[in-house]
Amino acid sequence: MRRLLPTTATVLIVDDAAENLSVLGGLLYPTYRVLVANSGAKALRIARGTPSPDLILLDVMMPDMGGYEVLERLRADPATLAIPVIFITAMDSPEEELRGLDAGAADYITKPIRPSLVLARVRTQLEVKRARDWLKDQNAYLEAEVSRRMAENELTQTVAIRALATLAEIRDRETGNHILRTQAFVRLLATHLSRRPGFAATLDQGYIELLTRSAPLHDIGKVGIPDAILQKPGPLTPAEWAIMQTHARLGADAIDLAQQDLDHPLPFLTVARDIARWHHERWDGTGYPDGLAGAAIPIGARIMSLADCFDALISPRVYKPAIPLAEARDLIATERGSHFDPAVVDTFLLEFSDYADIAHTHLKAMTDAV
Repeated sequence: MRRLLPTTATVLIVDDAAENLSVLGGLLYPTYRVLVANSGAKALRIARGTPSPDLILLDVMMPDMGGYEVLERLRADPATLAIPVIFITAMDSPEEELRGLDAGAADYITKPIRPSLVLARVRTQLEVKRARDWLKDQNAYLEAEVSRRMAENELTQTVAIRALATLAEIRDRETGNHILRTQAFVRLLATHLSRRPGFAATLDQGYIELLTRSAPLHDIGKVGIPDAILQKPGPLTPAEWAIMQTHARLGADAIDLAQQDLDHPLPFLTVARDIARWHHERWDGTGYPDGLAGAAIPIGARIMSLADCFDALISPRVYKPAIPLAEARDLIATERGSHFDPAVVDTFLLEFSDYADIAHTHLKAMTDAV
């Protein structure tokens, strides 16, 4: 009779009696790869090794370390906790069987063994394990695929945002790397502010990421402002200023229009709409376009407002030079409670050196590029 070669399934037999190891090994070897251990300690070493057993047949009554202790240690180790265990024992009372199953055994076989029963139970547990492993692999694949697609989607959003923001920046030639600097300021402000009482619930990591990603779109409405006004090398007249102010509403309307064809709003576009429309509002209610005041102004817009103003102060314009960082800091401080949210200003001042570092980094990058 032709002998079957062992399959990839590996069965570890644990028993302190050599004759039991011989009987069970001879029964299983024609079909499975068989490992043996004559003590609980050796069984644990083998179980943690490579290849890991797919199934363990475990005697209950052994000297030094009994089957229940071996099972407990297997379940406590992440490397072995998923290996199914079948108890094989001479203790054949219903109470002992129930105890074994309650302890976490996948099955319970009493001695003297019936070969056909052992083979059937082993085959069943290996089939269950294969199915469980397959599901685990499928879940891992699906999770990886979801993560990949989410990362791809986030990258697409980031590229689209950068392209749109750059389009607005190209038309406003004086802004330089304004979108990069303000994006860095916004992330830092939001992160620092999240540590203050009353802000942690709103400024969680998810919202900070949305706000940072959306920040470059704050001036997207400037694409709707005529070049004669947007690029005027000097102060605007009152009529021109009124037109310039419409960029906040134009940007928000454009983002709202982009969402009309969607089944549900995208969170990052909702945040982008808020900062585009309201980053020129003032804490005292004298800003535009809607005259919002205090906490009625979304927190993202309040953060964007300070970041935008600070960058405008430290950046050169054709009608004004850049002012020193310390002077810009002091001007921001004087607008605490009037232009800016007091908590945002306090956070900015407390961590000012971090914002100065960002400004110096981008100024150096611009100088090196020239």
